[in-house]
Amino acid sequence: MAPESAPYAELDRLCIDTIRTLAIDAVQAANSGHPGAPLSLAPAAYVLFARVMRHNPSDPAWPDRDRFVLSAGHASMLLYASLHLSGYDLSLDEIKRFRQLGSLTPGHPEFRHTAGVETTTGPLGQGFANGVGMAMAERFLRERYGTDVVDHRVFAICSDGDLMEGISSEAASIAGHLGLGRIVYLYDDNRITIDGSTDLSFSENVSQRFAAQGWHTLEVADGEDLDAIDAALRAGVAEEERPTLIRLRTVIAHHSPGKRGTSKAHGEALGVDEVAATKHALGWDPAEQFFVPDGVRAHFDQRPRGAQEQGRWESRFDAWAAANPERAAEWRDGQAGKVGNGLTAALPVFDPADTPKLATRAASGKVFDAMSPYVPTMIGGAADLVGSTKTIFPGDESYTRARAGRNVHWGIREHAMAAAVNGLALHGGVVKPYGSTFFVFTDYMRPSIRLSALMELDVVWVLTHDSVAVGEDGPTHQPIEHLAALRAIPGLTVLRPADANETVEAWRVALEEVSGPALLVLTRQDLPVLDRTTFAGAEGVARGAYVLADAEAPDVVLVATGSEVSVALGARELLAEQGRGVRVVSMPSWELFAAQAASYREEVLPAGVPKISVEAASTFGWSRWVDRSIGIDSFGASGPAADVLAHFGITPDAVAERVEAALAEVAQLS
Repeated sequence: MAPESAPYAELDRLCIDTIRTLAIDAVQAANSGHPGAPLSLAPAAYVLFARVMRHNPSDPAWPDRDRFVLSAGHASMLLYASLHLSGYDLSLDEIKRFRQLGSLTPGHPEFRHTAGVETTTGPLGQGFANGVGMAMAERFLRERYGTDVVDHRVFAICSDGDLMEGISSEAASIAGHLGLGRIVYLYDDNRITIDGSTDLSFSENVSQRFAAQGWHTLEVADGEDLDAIDAALRAGVAEEERPTLIRLRTVIAHHSPGKRGTSKAHGEALGVDEVAATKHALGWDPAEQFFVPDGVRAHFDQRPRGAQEQGRWESRFDAWAAANPERAAEWRDGQAGKVGNGLTAALPVFDPADTPKLATRAASGKVFDAMSPYVPTMIGGAADLVGSTKTIFPGDESYTRARAGRNVHWGIREHAMAAAVNGLALHGGVVKPYGSTFFVFTDYMRPSIRLSALMELDVVWVLTHDSVAVGEDGPTHQPIEHLAALRAIPGLTVLRPADANETVEAWRVALEEVSGPALLVLTRQDLPVLDRTTFAGAEGVARGAYVLADAEAPDVVLVATGSEVSVALGARELLAEQGRGVRVVSMPSWELFAAQAASYREEVLPAGVPKISVEAASTFGWSRWVDRSIGIDSFGASGPAADVLAHFGITPDAVAERVEAALAEVAQLS
């Protein structure tokens, strides 16, 4: 059994070994998990949580805390043991329930689920890029509010796997370019992956790679050397001009006699005998399970230190708030998730007499101009496509090495942009971030978009060039299955507005009503601005679907989204000439419509009336709402937009013919 009392230096080691034994016991009890990394990284985690980071386990949401990201999320027991021992609300019983249904200790850390977990990590590289977004938020807010309010750092532990993923290269590149000096990352260089030694697939010089990307690089030769780890972390903290990567040489499953240095320790429990052997090597009683020796909790507990740090910050904040009441109100509104008063009244209204046609991406750009004063901490940009996506605050500064402005130039880095946007949101309630590119490139962003929904982050995704109407750029740039794929993500609100005024309302809904991520899908081509004195008002967007144009006794209901709403209205006119009564429903958001009362859904889509969808995209999923679908179930084609749309039958004439044929078929069946 470990000694019950020990001098200070011995208590450090005892705390570290308690992280190790809790981790291997939890993994063994679950017979599932990754014991190797916690065994080797326990010294680094201890130095971070007990010596270097400013955090308060009694208030995990303290705004000026240092952030910690376990990018190597498979090493979750390293984090859970550190959180438990440093005083977070994570009990030993929950440690014992590792990887069990409903526990606070899931297989990979989950944001909003466990106190002290700053982001959901599992897909490798995501946490690395999340941390870049957090550091961008810290710098933006520090420049806006001052160091009395915002003055902290982002720490992370990442693995070989994180650095092999392409997203980490993109994120490291933008972090180095921007000089994000508040980043301090520990790279666990244990030279082991699931398949074996990293020599099988990874031979680059990581330190040279990061130095070439503008990072400050350090090396610690021995992952057991507390003083060296401490000194390297503090050197990283002192570096303000460049992000820091500390290459930490470790041996996976250190102290495990039979698994030390092997890939077997990465992704499976050690086994009962090997757990006992490891405890014996540490000088512990192998019979003790989930044992925390006397003195460890008191020595590791960070609540007293955290309360002092937070108290000092609160005093500084109160003095700052008294001297800066307007900025303080802005800060508090942002923390509460409030959008500036007056936003709705400031949003543009488009009159078809003045603006007969306008692309919804262009309408969105005008929203940016109008809402700029009301969302002062909204930050974002596009993946080198601002001129096309119109996602910029006119007149505002860019985010550069010299100045943290609101307009971010992400470069051609869709993967890292999306994950960093999540990091901006994860940082705290003051920042409201967005990211933008062409709709088809959500193929590159989808993992991060999915995680934004999983974490319920208040981000806005703005995607343009939404259909085969992209035209001559051809199938590689023409989204087909993307609407269906994104609608399949739980918790993501997809909005595809039909005209300029629906676009304005979609933005209002995204900012003021949607909880979690919203995704706006916008056109490249001009669309008619609908005459709202003739058709229903755009406020129907908030309900997901609404009757735009009706007939006294409709023979058919056409349900359309985005640019196809005007096509459906054109088909309605043609069918009216044939004596057909047609109701046209604009359905910008399946998710918002599904959230409405059944009575409203029945009112919009009445039973007994044939319903046909019209959308220039895959018809997959439309059977939930309609009886038949007009869409595109192949890849696109290269040619002028009008020709491509005609080729696929997305014109008023072609839709009217398809509707007539469908109604004739219905008549025969009845």
